[in-house]
Amino acid sequence: MEESTVQEKTLKSIKEGQAEICLKTEKVFYNPVQEFNRDLSIAVLSVFTEDYTAEKLDKIKKKESKNLDNSEASNEENHVPITILEALSATGLRSIRYAKELPNVTKIIANDLSQQAVETIKANIIHNDVQDIIETSHDDACMLMYKHRHPKERFAAIDLDPYGCPSIFLDSAVQSVQDGGLLLVTATDMAILAGNAPETCYTKYGAISLKTKSCHEMALRILLQCIEHHANRYSRYIVPLLSISADFYIRVFVKVYSGAIHCKKTTSKLSMVYRCVGCDNITLQPLGGFKPNPTESNPEQIKLCLPTAPPVGEFCVHCNQRHNLGGPVWSSAIHEEGFVGRVLALVQQRPRLFGTAKRLEGVLSMVREELRDAPLYHTLDKLFGRVHAETMPMLLMRSAILNAGYKVSFSHASRLSIKSNAPAQLIWDIIRTWVKTHPVKASKLEADPVAKYILSQDIKSTVDLSHRPDANPISRRDGRLRFQFNPTPHWGPGTRAAINIGEEKNSKAIRNQNKNNNQERHVEKREHSPRSDDEARKKSTATRSDDAAV
Repeated sequence: MEESTVQEKTLKSIKEGQAEICLKTEKVFYNPVQEFNRDLSIAVLSVFTEDYTAEKLDKIKKKESKNLDNSEASNEENHVPITILEALSATGLRSIRYAKELPNVTKIIANDLSQQAVETIKANIIHNDVQDIIETSHDDACMLMYKHRHPKERFAAIDLDPYGCPSIFLDSAVQSVQDGGLLLVTATDMAILAGNAPETCYTKYGAISLKTKSCHEMALRILLQCIEHHANRYSRYIVPLLSISADFYIRVFVKVYSGAIHCKKTTSKLSMVYRCVGCDNITLQPLGGFKPNPTESNPEQIKLCLPTAPPVGEFCVHCNQRHNLGGPVWSSAIHEEGFVGRVLALVQQRPRLFGTAKRLEGVLSMVREELRDAPLYHTLDKLFGRVHAETMPMLLMRSAILNAGYKVSFSHASRLSIKSNAPAQLIWDIIRTWVKTHPVKASKLEADPVAKYILSQDIKSTVDLSHRPDANPISRRDGRLRFQFNPTPHWGPGTRAAINIGEEKNSKAIRNQNKNNNQERHVEKREHSPRSDDEARKKSTATRSDDAAV
C-alpha cells in the first residue's frame, strides 16, 4: 500500500482538450501557457486537412482524365494519407490531442531526442488509447526528417515547437514536407528577433533585427523570410496561411510548394528595412519587382527587375535624422484572409473543443481585420511620446486617417498599433494638427531638437478630426478578448526540459522571486572595510615573519 501511495505521488495528471497525460517528477518539458498554441494548431490543422485532401484528390482526378488506361491503378490512390510529425514531442500531449481531435489523420510520429521523454510519450499513448495512430520515435529531429525526404515518405504536416530558435530544423523540414503540406513553426527567442541582438539574429535567421515598436510583427517577417530562404535552396517556396505573435513567442503556419519559376518571385516578397533613429519611421526597399514586358502573343506579360535604391535620403524628411538598415524581411502578406475566416468559423462552431476559445476568437478576428498590404505599424504612444504631446484618442486617430481616404487597422501584435497604408507625412500632419489645440511645453521642445524639428514643419495634408463610426473595428465593438493579461503567477516561456506544472513549477524561479540580492551585497560591503584590509595585511606579514624565523 505504501509503495502504491508513493508511486501515485510521483505522478501528475494533466487534462487538456480530449487528452490526459501523466508526468513523473522527471525533467520532461510541459508548459501550460502553451495551451493557446496547441488549440490554435488544432484549429488550423482541422481546416488544412480538408484543403490538403481536396487538393490531392483534384490532382488524382486530373491524372485520371489524362490517362484513362490507368484508372484502376489511380483509383487505389483515392485515399489521401495524412501523416503528421511532431519533431520535438516532449510529453506527447500535442500528438495525443492531434490523434483524438483531428479528423482523417492516418499516422502521427511523436519524436524526441530524450529517452526519458520517449518513455513518457509511450505511457501517455497507452493511457489515451491512441496506439493505432501515434508512433513514437527516439531520434535526432533533423536526421528523422532527412530520412523522409523521398516524395513518397514525406509528411503532410510537420510541427516544430522548439525551445528557442527553430532555424537548425528548417533545412530538413522544408525537404521532408509534402508538396502543398504544412509547416507549423514556433520561435521563442524573442529578445533576438526583437532587436536586442541584431548580430545574433543575423547568424540564426539571416536577417538583421531592429529595435522598433513594431518589433513583434518584424519578428514574424524575419522568421518567414528564413523559412523561404531554406525552401528556395530546393526549388520550393512558402505560402503563409497564418502568422501569430502571442505571449512570449511567435508561431507561423505556412504551406510549402515546389516550383522553380515561383522561386524567382521571392525577391519581390522580401525587403530591406530603413528605420529612422529619430522618429522611428519605417521605409521598405524591395529586393525585386516587376515591370511590363509585352509581346504579340502575351500583351500583359511582365518580367522581374531590380528596383532603384535607396528609397530614403541621407537624412529623414520628417525629423532630419539618419537611418538604421535591417532585414531582409518578408514584406508580402503574412495571412491568407479566406483561410483565417474558415479557422475562425470552426472555433465559433465548436467552442467546447478549445479551452482558449474566447481568446482564439478574439485574436483571429483581429488577424482577419488586419491590412494585408501594409507591412509593420506605428504605435500611438511612440508617436506622441516622440514629440512630448498629450496622446490623442485611438479612435480619433483612426478617424483622421479614414477621413483622408486611407485604410487603417489594428495589429494583433500590439494593443496601441496603427497599421495603415497612409504615408508618414499624413500621420505627422495629424499629430501637428492635434498639437495646435493641445500644445507641448516649450521647455520640452527646447531640450529635444528632434521633437522641435518635427513640429516646426508645415502641415501639407488636409486633416479632418471628425469622428467616424467605422473607425471602431468590429472585434473591438463586440468586446472580443483580443489582448489577455498574464494568466498565472511565474508566467513565461519556462525553462528548458523541466516540468512546469502546478506548485512545483520552476521551483528555483519561485524561490528567487522578489529576492533582494542587494541585501547580501550590503552585508559584504559592511564586512569588508579598509580597516579589515589593514588587519588582514598585518596578519599576513606576521605569518611570513614567523615562517622566516623558523
